[in-house]
Formats: sequence, structure tokens, C-alpha cells
Amino acid sequence: MRLATLNRIRQLSRLMDTSIRIPLTSFRMGIDPIIGLIPGGGDLISTAFSAYIIFLATRFGISRQDLAKMIFNVGLETVVGTVPLVGDLFDAFYKSNIRNLAILEKHLTDVEPELQEVSDEIYNNQVSQV
Repeated sequence: MRLATLNRIRQLSRLMDTSIRIPLTSFRMGIDPIIGLIPGGGDLISTAFSAYIIFLATRFGISRQDLAKMIFNVGLETVVGTVPLVGDLFDAFYKSNIRNLAILEKHLTDVEPELQEVSDEIYNNQVSQV
């Protein structure tokens, strides 16, 4: 169950922040800035996805300090994201979900290294088969 949750967090984070490679560049973005273009609710939808990722991350017993960093990342992206166009560009570059994934993975490396290792192996095998 914990392994499946970690992999779900990885998949959602990458979908939101790095799933699309811009042709002829090495830059990657996800669907987050695209969703943010939806007038009136795009930023709310993106924030809901990010909040769900944080909710899943809390199942791993992350510290309050790490949780606060994760909430700050999403909050900053949400607030700046409300500025038309500039906010969408910020979303494409800031990548709060990938930042939050890094916080969670550091926690797991420190607290549950065996879960992190097994998860890395499974995830890398899945990615190589695509």
C-alpha cells in the first residue's frame, strides 16, 4: 500500500510538472500551467491536485517542518498563479509538485531507505518499459 501511494505521488507530480517536453529543447513542463489557463477555475483545479499530493504524502509521517515547506510551495504557486499569463509562466518553471516530491523522497531516504530503494527500482522498470 505504501509503495503504491509513493508511486501515485510520483506519477501525479510528474504529470502536473514535467510530463511534456518542449520540442527542440530540454525544458519540461506538466499540465499544471495548461490547466491554469482555464478562466475562473484552472488555478483552483491545479491547487486541488497539489493538495491531494500533499495529503498522500502525510501518510508517510513527514515532519511538520517538511509539511509546512510543501504547503508553502503550493501556496506560492497558487498565489502567483492567479496573475494572468505571468502566473502560468511561473507555474511552468517553479514546479511545486516536483519540489514536494523531493521533500518526501528525502524524508523516505532518511526514515525508510528500503521503501525508497524498492520504489525506485519498480518505478524505473515501469518507465523503461514505456
